[in-house]
Formats: sequence, structure tokens, C-alpha cells
Amino acid sequence: MKLQMSDFKKIITVTIGFLIVMSVFTIVINVGVGVALGNEEVQPGETNPDIVKWGFLAAAIAVGLGSIGAGIAVSSVGSAAMGAMAERPEMAARALIFVGLAEGIAIYGLIIAIMILGKI
Repeated sequence: MKLQMSDFKKIITVTIGFLIVMSVFTIVINVGVGVALGNEEVQPGETNPDIVKWGFLAAAIAVGLGSIGAGIAVSSVGSAAMGAMAERPEMAARALIFVGLAEGIAIYGLIIAIMILGKI
């Protein structure tokens, strides 16, 4: 069975829709739990658990979305680089630089996550 482009669009649409629904569900649940636990007093010198919770969530989102973006970028840049190297082998160094730049997106996400976790 050969998949058509419309099948891929349907799969991507369903996947993105599921991701959005689960993200909203997670945020609603976390906000509800935060409101229920918001009546606790925090002692001086302690970190508020809500701040820690949202900090970990922000770090996870930074790493996750950075990795997804890097994967998308490397897939398109890598395939184009392989095509260019097949036609002109002297383009290998330049193609490798472009793939490395695309991979840098994930590194930036990881750095942001480390900075967020350092502030908690």
C-alpha cells in the first residue's frame, strides 16, 4: 500500500491535534493542582513548589521542542546535503557545516533548560 501526500497530511494533522489536546489537558490539571495546593505557606528559605514545578515543565518544553526543531531541520538539511554531495563531492565540508548549524538548535534548547534549572 502506497501512502499519498494527503495521508501524510492527515497523520500530521491528527498528531498535532493530539499534542495540542494533551498539552491543554496537562496545563489544566497542573493549574488545578496548583490552586488546590496554593494555600500552603512557604517557610523563609524554602523554594515554592509551584515555582519548581513550572521550572521543570519549562525546561522539559525547551529541550523537547528544541530537539523536535533540530530533528526537522536536520532531516531537510541532511537530505539536501546528501543530494549536493552526490552531485559534487567537494561540497561535503560545506554540507557538514549546515547540518551542524541545524543541530545547534537542540544545543540551544539544552542551554536554555540548564539556565532555567539553575534559577530554581
